[in-house]
Amino acid sequence: MATIRASCADCGDVELTTHDVQVRICDDNNEGTYSFRCPHCEMIVVKGAETRTIDLLVASGVSFTTWHLPAELAEPRTGEPICHDDLLDFHDLLHDDSALEQAMAEFSN
Repeated sequence: MATIRASCADCGDVELTTHDVQVRICDDNNEGTYSFRCPHCEMIVVKGAETRTIDLLVASGVSFTTWHLPAELAEPRTGEPICHDDLLDFHDLLHDDSALEQAMAEFSN
């Protein structure tokens, strides 16, 4: 079993086995990350990695999974971006029962 060296932001360099590390690869853009639980502080550490690093980890026996970008990223965007005031207005509407009843009535018609 291969020994893998990685670093934890709090504990510094740590040594891991292939069973301690997981790799995730995005099928859409081939970007990858690896993660592990630090053997000292037990925090989960996630780091972005170049293709070469991902290839070395997988070749060493590290398990990997793939995933896809959310479909919402491909949706067309129209209109102005929302601002802080829009969020405050929306918050106020959520607490206005009569506005909610009116919106529900318009939606059901």
